[in-house]
Amino acid sequence: MKQSEHQRWIMHVDMDAFYASVEILDNPDLKGLPVIVGGRSARGVVSTCSYEARKFGVHSAMPLFEARRLCPHGVYLPVRPHRYAEISGKIMAIFRETSPLVEQLSIDEAFLDLTGMERLGGAETIAHQVQDRIQEELKLSASVGLAPNKFLAKLASDMDKPHGFVKITPEEAETMLAPMPVTKIFGIGRSAEDKLKQFGIEKIGQLASADVTILRKVFGINAEQVKRLARGLDERPVVNEEEAKSIGKENTFDYDLTDFESCRDEVLDLSGQVGWRLRRENLAGHTVTLKVKFADFHTITRSSTGDRLIAWDEEIFSLAEQMLRKINVKPGVRLLGVSVSNLFRPEDEPVLGFAEDERMQRRNRAIDSLKSKFGENIIKRGIVGKNK
Repeated sequence: MKQSEHQRWIMHVDMDAFYASVEILDNPDLKGLPVIVGGRSARGVVSTCSYEARKFGVHSAMPLFEARRLCPHGVYLPVRPHRYAEISGKIMAIFRETSPLVEQLSIDEAFLDLTGMERLGGAETIAHQVQDRIQEELKLSASVGLAPNKFLAKLASDMDKPHGFVKITPEEAETMLAPMPVTKIFGIGRSAEDKLKQFGIEKIGQLASADVTILRKVFGINAEQVKRLARGLDERPVVNEEEAKSIGKENTFDYDLTDFESCRDEVLDLSGQVGWRLRRENLAGHTVTLKVKFADFHTITRSSTGDRLIAWDEEIFSLAEQMLRKINVKPGVRLLGVSVSNLFRPEDEPVLGFAEDERMQRRNRAIDSLKSKFGENIIKRGIVGKNK
């Protein structure tokens, strides 16, 4: 059988309550207790919490003062990015030993392409082996989704947490999706949900059978894509970062952002993460792209191309911020993304060494050194002169 004739199998692995689980791993006395990991400041938010804490209504992104009201007897711990990054590296190593195609989404989740692995026992056997290795070697729990595509695999991994294993076959996908609420489709937020309700659409099955002209009123040019997802169809490949034609990072928010300052802060953080990834791969690019997905699922991208190679955080952010200023974010922003494309190796093109370039290099290399040791989330940039 040729490779192209193999049934496609994509695995999504999502670690269970990752930060809290690492804290319990390091301090077993915390097992069974409501553990809440987050910032120490009064304006801090919950990064993650144990399942015991979730029984009291605590959830990620919740303000810590609200968490303390719901769960005053909880164990509140500060975030330890360097430790989580260390464990994440071990998890990703297991993934890369399993498949040549691994797409890391965040510190605690990734897609693996397991297509064509029948000689190694088949996709389902291999997926179970990965879950077992994480449990046995790292003493941590992971939930796994196995399906014909990325959308279904990510959906499946969330269906039986913690330590769940859900497989969705091509034959059962559309029937299984039909009774689910439309918000199960990643990216459909409250605004789009309310608009769909006006047309009597509340379930994915109704979305799948809806007239595309109606869906265009809600999703615009993305209507056909959403309709295909509602039928369980998704052709997106699993892409190794090293093989990508661009390097980028995007973030979907729990709550819509409606002001420029909040969006700018996110773009600054994303620019730093993209710059770090570029330099880690010894790459630079000519084009910076800003992606904005609004609350109604409408997505726009804006790009800016420079004459010289771009790899420093400040340069990426400068171009991304200029593009952001021309976009009206008041309708509500669901997702922001920053990427750099037209990639080259820096040694392939001359770069002029102005004094400001040298200062940027020193700043970025100092930050890179910290990220190399403690993980890319160890430090975030701030905006000078920003109003408090």
